[in-house]
Amino acid sequence: MKKKPDRFVVMLNNQAKKTVEGLSVLNEYLAEKDSGKAKLLSNIEKEADEMRRILVEDLMKTFVTPFDREDIFALSREIDDILDYANSTVDEMEILNVGSTPHMQQMASLLNDAAKEIQLAVDRLEDVHFSVASNHAQRAKALENRVETVYREALADLFKDAADMQSVLKILKVREIYRHLSNAADMEDQAANVIADIIMKIN
Repeated sequence: MKKKPDRFVVMLNNQAKKTVEGLSVLNEYLAEKDSGKAKLLSNIEKEADEMRRILVEDLMKTFVTPFDREDIFALSREIDDILDYANSTVDEMEILNVGSTPHMQQMASLLNDAAKEIQLAVDRLEDVHFSVASNHAQRAKALENRVETVYREALADLFKDAADMQSVLKILKVREIYRHLSNAADMEDQAANVIADIIMKIN
């Protein structure tokens, strides 16, 4: 009989799936600039926050865990932070009335791909295929590097257009959005690092 998956790994997997769902909505928002998508992403982020709160509460009440409780806590936090930055990206675009750019769309697409790799890595932790989980984590890290490359290209292109004070104000607003997307990529990199740590300790 197949071993029943540990509930903490299942909860982490559900968190990762929720993050993929949220980043998919982020991509839709950047393609359409639809305020309805902004509200949807906000709701997904709230659902993910509650999932994390439940995991942390259960973790505090449980003595035996499938791997270090610190790693469970850290991975849950990093996955949650990915979605937090996706949501703050859209929040500030709405507040600052910033339009989408091709660089934003490219970064968000890479973020979504990396989130899928993290979810697949957690999925493989669940079915105890650690070498495959490690491969997915490494792919997530490679995608994070690509996000950072696009981020630098985006900033270089952005500041070429600084002609007057009005354009500088617009540039500063757009740079803030790029920064949130870059921060989301950093969280994906950290999540991949925690997965790598878990695998190293298990093997």
